[in-house]
Amino acid sequence: MEEDIYPGHGSATQLDNKVFQTFQTSFLQVQNILDQNRLLIHEINQNHESRIPDNLSRNVGLIKELNNNIRRVVDLYADLSSSFTKSMEASSEGDSAGTLRSDGKPGQKRVRAG
Repeated sequence: MEEDIYPGHGSATQLDNKVFQTFQTSFLQVQNILDQNRLLIHEINQNHESRIPDNLSRNVGLIKELNNNIRRVVDLYADLSSSFTKSMEASSEGDSAGTLRSDGKPGQKRVRAG
């Protein structure tokens, strides 16, 4: 069986779990918003096709809600990007301090050719 090599003093596993949980939570939020947007778009299309003045007026609010949801998705993706960047920086800082295998024993760093 291949041994795992983790940067730092074993904290990378905790960091990886935290990053994974953050990503999972954010992606679930994004998926829920996108599902809601699909329903909004369907309702907007039905109102538009009906050409009933009250339905067309209702579309103004629905489109505003849709735009707000899109902003929320953009913000969530920006937060994900920031979290990912921070986790990569923390991971590379751990790499520069040496590596430990998952059993806590020193491991060898991989050296890139080139």
